[in-house]
Amino acid sequence: MKIVSAAEMREIDRSTSERFGVPSLTLMENAGAAVARFILSDYPQAERVGILCGKGNNGGDGFVVARKLVEAGRAVRVLLLSDPEELRGDAAAMFQNMLQKLQPLKTAPLIVREASGLDSSDAAEIFAADVIVDAILGTGFRPPVSPLYAAAIRKMNASLAPIVAVDIPSGADADAMRPASATDAPAGVLNEARADAIVTFTAPRPAHVFAGLIKASTGPIVIVPIGSPPEAIVSQLGLHLSTPQDFAPLLAPRARDANKGSYGHVLVIGGSLGKAGAAAMAGFSALRAGAGLSTVATPKSVLATVAGFHPELMTEPLPETEQGTISLRALESRSGLDTLLERKTLAIGPGISRNAETAGFVRGIVERGDKSPVVHSVVNMVVDADGLNAFEEAANKLKGHGRTLVITPHPGEMSRLTGLSIAEIQANRLEVTRDFAREHELIVVLKGHRTLIAAPDGTVWVNPTGNPGMATGGTGDILTGMVAGLIAQHPQHPLEATALAVYLHGLAGDLASESVGENSLVATDLVRFLPQAFAQMRDQKAEEIRLHA
Repeated sequence: MKIVSAAEMREIDRSTSERFGVPSLTLMENAGAAVARFILSDYPQAERVGILCGKGNNGGDGFVVARKLVEAGRAVRVLLLSDPEELRGDAAAMFQNMLQKLQPLKTAPLIVREASGLDSSDAAEIFAADVIVDAILGTGFRPPVSPLYAAAIRKMNASLAPIVAVDIPSGADADAMRPASATDAPAGVLNEARADAIVTFTAPRPAHVFAGLIKASTGPIVIVPIGSPPEAIVSQLGLHLSTPQDFAPLLAPRARDANKGSYGHVLVIGGSLGKAGAAAMAGFSALRAGAGLSTVATPKSVLATVAGFHPELMTEPLPETEQGTISLRALESRSGLDTLLERKTLAIGPGISRNAETAGFVRGIVERGDKSPVVHSVVNMVVDADGLNAFEEAANKLKGHGRTLVITPHPGEMSRLTGLSIAEIQANRLEVTRDFAREHELIVVLKGHRTLIAAPDGTVWVNPTGNPGMATGGTGDILTGMVAGLIAQHPQHPLEATALAVYLHGLAGDLASESVGENSLVATDLVRFLPQAFAQMRDQKAEEIRLHA
C-alpha cells in the first residue's frame, strides 16, 4: 500500500472524480459511512456521540457520520465551528442532508462562531458524550490553527471521552515524519487534537505511519478504501506500508507436483562456542518460513548442539579457532567451500562471534559470493549480527553489485557500519536506511519500531507489525532465517520476500504476545506462532487495514 503526501492525496481525490468518474459526494458519503461503522463496531456501548465539525470537507465527512449514527439509533449532537452560510460545495450539501435527518428529532446542530460559545451548557453536553468525533481539520490543513479551532481542540483534549479522528487529528501535520513537539510549534503551543483512534481513507499519509498520532494503549488507525481505483493512487514518495494484500502472490497455494527442491536450500553459516543456538534458530526458521532444505555450517565442536536442536536441520562442520569460532582455514578448501555454497541462499552471521579471525572469514565469504567463478554459486545472501560487525570500518566492502544482498542491522549494528551514533540513526531512520541501500546496492532491513526495508532504488517498505515483547535475544536470528527462507522460495522477488519475512516475523510476535504476554515472550515463540501468522495473512479478506501504534 502506497504512502502518499497530503498534496498527493488531494490529487488522488481530484483524479478519482475527474478521470475515473466517481463523484466527490460519493467519496464523502463513503468516508463518513466508514467512520460511523467503526464507531458502531468498536464503541458498541456508546449511546451519546458528540461530533465537532469544521467548515471544510473534514466537517462534511462529520455531517455524514452524524446522519449514519442517527440512522443507527445513537443520540447525536453536532457542534459546527462556523456559520452554516460559510459551508461550500460537498460539505454544504451534506449539511443539508444531515439537517433533514435531525429535524424530526428536534435536534439542531450547535453553531459556535466564537471561542466563548464553547463554554455553554449545550457545548458541555457535547464534550461529555460517550465518544467524540473530531471532524474539524483534515489532512489538507495548513497552519496556523484559528483561535476558535484551537479552543475547540483544547476542550476536546480535556474531555474524558475517547476521540475518533476523521482522517487525522485536527491540527496535525499529515506529512510529518516524526512525532510533533511543542518546540516545533508556533509560539511553543501545540494545537493538535489527541486521538484514541483514527479512520483515514484510501492511503495513509506519512504522519499516520511515523508521527505517533495515537498511543499504544488506545485504538487503531484504520485505513479504508472509499472508491479510488488503484490507478488513481500515485505517489512520488517511494514509501510503501506493508499489508497482507501486497504479498498475496507470494502466499499462493503450492503446486501439487512440487518437491523440496522447488522451495530452495538455505545455508546458515554461524554459531560459535556458547552461541550455537543462534545458528540453529536461524536454520529452523528458514524451514518454518517454507524453505525446502536448510543446512547449518558451524564450528565442529558445536555441531552436535546445533544438530540436536531439530532433526530437520542438516549440518556441516567447519574448521575452528582455539576459541571455538569459525577459522579462516574454512576458506582454504576452495572447491569444498564452493560446493557447500552452490545453489544455496546464504545467511551468515547468527552467533558467529566477533573473533578477529572469524571476521576475516566473513568478509572473505561475502566477497566470494560477489566474485565466485562458479556458475551456480551463491547469488542470494543475508548478512546479520556479527556478520555485519565484521564490516565495522570496512563498510565499503559490503556491496551488492547486482546480486541479492540483504543486511538486517539493529541500530547498534547500523551505527558501526555508518559511523553515526545510535541517536543520529534513530532520529533519521528513513534517510539513513535509504542512503545506505542506494550507496551499497543492497537491501537494508533496519530493525526497530516500524522496521524499514530499503531497496537499492530508494524504495522503502514500512512494516506495521511487531511489539516490544520481541526485544529479547534471538528474535533477530529468527528473522535472518525467515528472510533467507523466503528469498530461497522467491529468488526473483527478493525485496517483496524480505518485506514479507519482516511482516510475518512481527505478526508471529504479535500472536505470541497475545498468548504469553510481552514480558514472557522468547524468540522461539515466534517460530511456534509462525504457522498461525501464515494462516492469518492468507485468510485476510477485509479491504480495510488496521495499523496499531
